[in-house]
Amino acid sequence: MRTLKPSCARPMNGNVISPHATARPMRSGMGSGPMRLLILCMLLGSLVAPVQAQPVGSFGQFIAAFEAEAVAAGVSSDTYRRVTAGMTPDPGVPELVTSQPEFTTPVWSYIETRVTADRIARGQRAMGANQALFEAVGRRHGVDPYLLGAIWGIETDYGAVLGNGRLIRPIVRSLATLVHQRRTRYAEDKADLIAALVMIERGGLDPATLVGSWAGAIGHLQVNAANVLAHGSDGDGDGVVDLHRSLADALVTSASFLRGLGYQPGLDWGFEVELPSGFDYLLASREQFRPVSFFAERGVRRVAGRQFADPRTEVFLYVPAGKDGPKFLMTRNYLVLKGYNFSDSYAMAVAHLTDRLKGGGPYVTDWPRQTAFPDLAQRRAIQEALKRLGFYSGAVDGRIGPISQEAYARFQASRGEVADGFITRASHDALVSAAR
Repeated sequence: MRTLKPSCARPMNGNVISPHATARPMRSGMGSGPMRLLILCMLLGSLVAPVQAQPVGSFGQFIAAFEAEAVAAGVSSDTYRRVTAGMTPDPGVPELVTSQPEFTTPVWSYIETRVTADRIARGQRAMGANQALFEAVGRRHGVDPYLLGAIWGIETDYGAVLGNGRLIRPIVRSLATLVHQRRTRYAEDKADLIAALVMIERGGLDPATLVGSWAGAIGHLQVNAANVLAHGSDGDGDGVVDLHRSLADALVTSASFLRGLGYQPGLDWGFEVELPSGFDYLLASREQFRPVSFFAERGVRRVAGRQFADPRTEVFLYVPAGKDGPKFLMTRNYLVLKGYNFSDSYAMAVAHLTDRLKGGGPYVTDWPRQTAFPDLAQRRAIQEALKRLGFYSGAVDGRIGPISQEAYARFQASRGEVADGFITRASHDALVSAAR
């Protein structure tokens, strides 16, 4: 039997856990996509709601109808019917879809509950115990070993949770539930469900042993079934791919996946910076990369007197908490992290833990912790007001992402305010009043 595992913590994946599976070995593929397409997908993603659409028909009807798609993908009818016989939907999945912490908590709360002193210390010990492995993977694939260590820590607490039966569940059932629910990742969920069925078809797996997080992510660094078919790699040379039992397999697989997303060796994820008084915050847009020198010429400096290594490095300005919070110049490798998991909070947590594992300190600028945020109804009202005022053309769904923030920044600029795009409860009051 061959042991195999899925390969990539997907966008909008709950950072839960993952176990393992057994099947024929897969070699890593490239599966890369141009960075401009990644950026476009991210921008489009902010236009859709984080919740699922309405299911079409009953779960039983879905299971019966989906057989044709599975068979077309190479799954035999016998396998499909054996796997899905008597299957019921996972009752916990719909609520988990709508309560992912990446999208429901302030960025600083998300980061600080995951990048703790204890997790940093345990991560340094865990990486130290596997130093030769991390260094070998880094040399072979060109991916910062500390970045891989940070993903390991954020996803599964350095593998500590892989044996937690409360968090691990059969992924075919979970993925079937997600596809039936038709959340906004419908196409990706279908691809993962089919990939899981293909792994079972190839032998060595059954629905009870192919387990993972509620979103179908598996292994030390949490990867989904579709990506394992493209990037699953045998890192320890035993002829099998097992992202659950083999840290080497998991690290090499995720390194391959990151390179496929466009990860550039030797390039940092970004830099915390300070902005001068009177700075034009409308330059804070991820739609256009500019060299560091562009921002340096406008008075942008690294914090604590640090220097930029290369003024030619292309970056965009990111101001996640407005003029009073930390500011960053982000490289293309930051967007690669968002390819691993769509959430900015997730990407920021991985980036920060990477630095802390290296011995770096906390952010120099503190977060605006007393901020009052709008609720869902108010966020929808904000988007509706921005639309009526001509600043926004996206969906009115209550999901505040880069497009809504940039629209709000243009509204601020029209009123002579600092156009930092930071949407708070006060933003709701100002917009509703202006749109009357």
